[in-house]
Amino acid sequence: MSVAVQEADFDVGAEVAALSAGDDGAGAVASFVGLVRGVGIEAMTLEHYPGMTEKALAAIVAEAGHRWELRRVRVIHRVGRLLPGERIVFVGVASRHRHDAFAACEFIMDYLKTRAPFWKKEETAAGAQWVDARESDAAAASRWQPGGS
Repeated sequence: MSVAVQEADFDVGAEVAALSAGDDGAGAVASFVGLVRGVGIEAMTLEHYPGMTEKALAAIVAEAGHRWELRRVRVIHRVGRLLPGERIVFVGVASRHRHDAFAACEFIMDYLKTRAPFWKKEETAAGAQWVDARESDAAAASRWQPGGS
C-alpha cells in the first residue's frame, strides 16, 4: 500500500504493471486516472498540507483494506499548477477478484474527493477562483457509509 503526493507526472503503464508484478495471487487490477478538464478551464492549481495530506491518504487506503481483500494499492495525487489534459490522480488496486478491485478503486476515489485535504483553484478567462467541494462528490462518498445509497 503506497501513497504519494507530488508535482511530477507519473507513468500510468508502469504504475499498473507494478500493482501485480511478482504476485501470482493477484487476479484483478483496477485503476482510475483523473485529468484536468479543459472546457472553460485554462489551468488548475492544487495545494495541500505536506504530512497531513499523506496521512489522510494512507487512512483512506487503510480503510479500503479493511473493507476488501486487497493485494496492493497505489495512490498518486499531483499538486501544483496543471494544464488541461494533464493527469491529476492515479488510483490503482490489485486484488484476487475483480469485485474487490473495482469497489476499492471507486471507494478510494470517492473518499479522495471528500476527505483528502487538497485545495483547488481554477483559472478561467474570467479570472482565478478557489473551488468548493461539490455536493455530487459528497453524495457519491455517502453511499459507502452504513445506510448509504
